[in-house]
Amino acid sequence: MSINIVTLVGRAGMDPKLTCFETGKMKCQFSLAVRRPTSRSDEPDWFNLELWGNEARVATDYVKKGSLIGVKGSLKLDSWVDQNGNKRSSPVIRVDKLELLGSKKDVETDGIDSNPDRFG
Repeated sequence: MSINIVTLVGRAGMDPKLTCFETGKMKCQFSLAVRRPTSRSDEPDWFNLELWGNEARVATDYVKKGSLIGVKGSLKLDSWVDQNGNKRSSPVIRVDKLELLGSKKDVETDGIDSNPDRFG
């Protein structure tokens, strides 16, 4: 048995970037900052998100830098060979479900109200 489920609540680190393909498919990418307070710092962890189809369209239309969102999806590794011939990889969260959690006023604040039960 295998399980690959990721649930995150945080703030968009940038406006989503939408890519439309000739096939009609849409892909959206942006970063997500999630606070993980430690005794040493309050720096966020950063995650790269990838959304497809309707979720990509919703993110592009409604998510802006600083928006509070929740995502549920799976972890994947994008792999490639760089211009110097080195094998590279980067973790990406493939989002299946996007929740818009904040309001316009909320974008201006700094707090994160995380409620993982919203994703059942």
